[in-house]
Parts: sequence; C-alpha cells; structure tokens
Amino acid sequence: MKAKDFNDNLSKMSIEELKKEEASLKEELFKLRFKNATSPIDNPMKLKFLKRDIARVKTAIRARELASEQK
Repeated sequence: MKAKDFNDNLSKMSIEELKKEEASLKEELFKLRFKNATSPIDNPMKLKFLKRDIARVKTAIRARELASEQK
C-alpha cells in the first residue's frame, strides 16, 4: 500500500483501532524476521516497509494523544 493511502486509512481509525493495527504489524514483522532468519524470504524490502508502517501508526497515535490533551 502506498504511504498516502496508508495515512488516509490511519486518519479514519480510532486510537483503539490504531493500537490493534500496531500490534498486528509488529506480529507480522516478528514472523517475517523469524522466517528470514531460518530461510531467505522473497522480498527482504518488506521488513523495511513494515518498520515504516509501524512508525506511521505510532506517529498517528501520538498525534491523537497530543490533540486530546490540547482540548
């Protein structure tokens, strides 16, 4: 998924949904790292993309938390 589409989806999610998304991405990253350690994976760049997606989710969560504190 492209970054813009991913960010658009994040803006529509609640904080709880964002936390669930973060957990699922972290789980996927763990599984992919484990698979990469045991045997080579088809697309090693997927690790990089997953890390970026996790960072995007964390940024969105933090932005929402800061916005709720400002109110």
